Amino acid sequence: MKSSTKIRALLFAGTFLLLAIACPAQEKIIIDTDIGDDIDDAFAVALALRSPELQILGVSTTFGDTELRAKLADRLLGEAGRQDIPVAAGTPTSFKSDFSQRHYAEGGHFAKSSHPNSTDFILDQIRRSPNQITLVAIGPLVNIGALIDKDADTFRKLRRVVLMGGSVYRRYGDTGYAPPRGPEPEWNIKNDIPSAQKLFASGVPIFMMPLDSTQLKLDEVKRPMIFRAGTPLTDALTLLYYQWGQGTPTLFDVMTVAYILDPKLCPVTAMHITVDDQGSTRPSPGAPNAQVCLDSDPEAFFRFVIPRINTNNGIPKPN
Repeated sequence: MKSSTKIRALLFAGTFLLLAIACPAQEKIIIDTDIGDDIDDAFAVALALRSPELQILGVSTTFGDTELRAKLADRLLGEAGRQDIPVAAGTPTSFKSDFSQRHYAEGGHFAKSSHPNSTDFILDQIRRSPNQITLVAIGPLVNIGALIDKDADTFRKLRRVVLMGGSVYRRYGDTGYAPPRGPEPEWNIKNDIPSAQKLFASGVPIFMMPLDSTQLKLDEVKRPMIFRAGTPLTDALTLLYYQWGQGTPTLFDVMTVAYILDPKLCPVTAMHITVDDQGSTRPSPGAPNAQVCLDSDPEAFFRFVIPRINTNNGIPKPN
């Protein structure tokens, strides 16, 4: 009898182990974005929406007209059938952007009349799920500085920050086909240097995707693969692309989400990164404070990203 009970217990435990392997827990993420200027933020959100491995707790907007950015996020999420995902708006800044996708943000019927404050929203989510949340930072770090200033102890209970930002050895235009011309201050860092300095001194694990590995061109051969897919989400990306009004997008921000889903796409190296007063991100002596991706394979990246964005399967919603 005891032997039979043990066998049943082992079978029971084995069943749960198989279920755990087959249905791994979703990784909780919050996306902090300056969506609406360049186009890569929208593609990053789209990749996250089409990734059942991720539980998107919310989208937070940062820099410039954060309410208008929030309305754009409302519409994009709504078009994708994900109105359940909350959108928070950071404190506006005086920066005046072109906001190339303004008409998309102001159109449609999904925009909410108001949005919670990003700082309060993110801190509340961290308190609910300490040491479990990945903050995906794909805009200037205004909200991150505000989080640290308001409650650094709670901020340190993030699981990690996956950041698109910085330039270690390669600058804009250095795509790996010629010797690097040296680094330069990158947009997301240089537009709030004090907040970047606070982040790299915070002690939170940082996974950094700099210009060295994120200059990924969605060229004229690859674009139609997405634009012809004919799903509500890819149709939204197509419209946003044409409102952006330029030629070949560089999908800088998308690498953050791709890395979370498949770290092999952007192998990282432990480094100590210092942010100087001009916004340069310099490797320097000291204990590592970041895992930095210095190179990536563009073809492997697009072979992963394009089919994923093009899927129109039902995506599990957060619990």
